[in-house]
Amino acid sequence: METVIRPSSDLRNHYSEISKQCREERTPVIITVNGRGDTAVLGLQDYYQMKSELELLRNLADAEEDVKQGRVAPIQDTFDDIRKSLLVRKNG
Repeated sequence: METVIRPSSDLRNHYSEISKQCREERTPVIITVNGRGDTAVLGLQDYYQMKSELELLRNLADAEEDVKQGRVAPIQDTFDDIRKSLLVRKNG
C-alpha cells in the first residue's frame, strides 16, 4: 500500500481531497510539519479494521501465553461452562 506524504497546509487547504483519497483509494496520508512526519490520516473503515486486527493479535498473544503457562482446559469443559453460564442468564 502506497503512503502519501503531504504538508500540513494541505490538510487545511485540501481536506476534502485528502479525505476522499483516504476513503476511496484506502491510501494513508502522512501529514508533515516543517518537513517532518507529524500525523497519519486514514479512512475510518481502515482505522476500524486496524483496530480489530490489533485486538485479535492481542487476544492471540494472550492465548499463546496461556498455553505456555499451562492455563488450558479440555474443550468440553469450556463448552459446558459456557452452556451453564447461558442457562443461568436465560433463567435468571
